[in-house]
Amino acid sequence: MSFTRPQRGRPRGIIRRLLRWLILLVVAALLLSVGWVVAYKYVDPPTTSLMLRDTLEGHSVAYSWRDLDRIDPNMPRAVITAEDRDFCAHNGFDMDAIRDAFERNQEGGTLRGGSTISQQTAKNAFLWVERSWVRKGLEAYFTFLIEQIWGKRRIMEVYLNIAETGINTYGVEEGAKRYFGHGADTLSRREAAQIAAVLPSPQKRSGKNPKGQVRRYARNVERWIRVVKDEGLDACLALDDAAGR
Repeated sequence: MSFTRPQRGRPRGIIRRLLRWLILLVVAALLLSVGWVVAYKYVDPPTTSLMLRDTLEGHSVAYSWRDLDRIDPNMPRAVITAEDRDFCAHNGFDMDAIRDAFERNQEGGTLRGGSTISQQTAKNAFLWVERSWVRKGLEAYFTFLIEQIWGKRRIMEVYLNIAETGINTYGVEEGAKRYFGHGADTLSRREAAQIAAVLPSPQKRSGKNPKGQVRRYARNVERWIRVVKDEGLDACLALDDAAGR
């Protein structure tokens, strides 16, 4: 009488192969993500997930690129004022803002902000808009990459060009055309401040003749633009005040 011995090593062999494939997938994902970030250092993003969403919903998207040295310096100073006054000082993360946001999330049970311009750029350029802990984790990863690979000037340039500045409108160039009828190369402090005031809620706010709270916010941003310049809070951008004029 003959019988076949059970192959005890087979499950272990399958597990080892699965682990090997998993490691290969992780390494491939890391290499692809780094390659993507390196590519965007030199190639302007052709689209974003938000733009694709608008297009798939049948909307016409307004998006055109303008290099940072052809954007009026009032604009980056306005977004530093409105979004991230420590932009030039931090490494991509504002730990105080993150701590405050975490405490609010613990109390309210919902995910809330605390994002720097670097984090917003990473999200807009590489990820999707819906909030989740997975997306926040990937956002932190891509933020680290762009801080290391791009540097502050490129981060600001990409941010200003792909941020949503109105309904189906992306970038400060199209935002300037939408609200003021001219390009982003000749923005006054007030105009730049009004575009910056739109950024927290571009679907609901208008940069042209804002009212109420939005108007007061824009006026406050306008006053701070000069402070950003005088105190060197924009030093990492090496802005040329003759840009685009």
